[in-house]
Amino acid sequence: MKPAAEVLDISREDLESLLERVRPSLPEEDFGKVKAVVEGLELLTELIADKDTTIRDLRKLLFPLVMEKTREVLERAGLEGKRKPAAVEKKKPKKPGHGRNGADAYSGATRVEVPYGQLTAGDRCPGCEKGRVYVQQDPRVLVRIAGQAPLTATVYELERLRCNLCGEVFTAQTPEGVGEEKYEDTAATMIAQLKYGSGMPFYQLEHLEQSLGIPLPAATQWEIVEDVAELIQPAWEELIWQAAQGEVLHNDDTSVRVLHLAREPADERTGVFTSSIGSTAPGWKIALFFSGARHAGENLTEVLKYRAAGLAAPIRMSDALARNAPKLSEDVELLVANCLAHGRRQFVEVLTNFPEECRHVLESLGAVYRNDAVAREQKMPPEERLRFRATHSAGSIARKVSGPQAKNLRYQSNSSDV
Repeated sequence: MKPAAEVLDISREDLESLLERVRPSLPEEDFGKVKAVVEGLELLTELIADKDTTIRDLRKLLFPLVMEKTREVLERAGLEGKRKPAAVEKKKPKKPGHGRNGADAYSGATRVEVPYGQLTAGDRCPGCEKGRVYVQQDPRVLVRIAGQAPLTATVYELERLRCNLCGEVFTAQTPEGVGEEKYEDTAATMIAQLKYGSGMPFYQLEHLEQSLGIPLPAATQWEIVEDVAELIQPAWEELIWQAAQGEVLHNDDTSVRVLHLAREPADERTGVFTSSIGSTAPGWKIALFFSGARHAGENLTEVLKYRAAGLAAPIRMSDALARNAPKLSEDVELLVANCLAHGRRQFVEVLTNFPEECRHVLESLGAVYRNDAVAREQKMPPEERLRFRATHSAGSIARKVSGPQAKNLRYQSNSSDV
């Protein structure tokens, strides 16, 4: 019998101090690996200490599931899968957009027309001295790209004159179009775009602007954005209203870290989440994001309160987690469409326990995906696509996998969540 392993109680501070002591004696690449191992062990210890962590959570962390093609999944499990039709296996053409950008792609560039100067339309040709020159429809195009700071500053030095007798001071007038406010509206727009549109943190923008000679503290950036946020509040409310009228609604959430979240005294929740709600309809797409203690289903419930009466029931698309389902009143109807990719993943996870049954499901789902690809390629309208899917895809799995095998398979899939 092996002796019990000695348990060392080491704090996070001791581990960080140990890493710093061994850092000079290791190459940078090796030190990075050692540091990753230590941080991974620390994270693993915290997860094991958490009573809500399951064995399945640990498996996903240590052995992340790669959603490969059905043939690759079956081959890895030692099963022989069906070959796709030759027409399906042909290589897809590359999407457009590769290569150099033409001048027309620079829609935000400043356009400068440069005349020839020495010649005008109708002048005699200096080359042959016989013909007349005329203006061509397409000029020669030259694109020049220059660098600049995201935010620039201009210092106006207004001259002041003082009377040596009475002491009165005369100051030059501010140039036309220059206001007294230090930060223009365009500065607030750029900061908000960089932060919330491009994901640049305030402190990174602070370091960038500081290196370019323009001080802009992160706290100041927040104050600028906060002041203008009230101005766009009506637009935000209108987006929520418009999103509530969508035909297809997608919702999901993920955990988010914040320094502090003010909660109601009766609120016993500890998590903080960012929910995304995507709404689509012919001609437009709207994406909404909410950060706070609410889950995606609760946020979707609040959005649907603005839905106009009399509209057809929208389709709600998400995975099958209960926290994504909204709690609606009886007069509100939704068509639920759970994510097929999430369902397929459950069969991949139990493939080794039920190889034949799972192989049939995975191959049948492959046919569903191929039918969907055909519908997209032919750009079928929704009604035609529904009929096509109902004819070629619907019910194939349910008809062939039934009885005790399906019941055992369903039980095993659900038991993996425990």
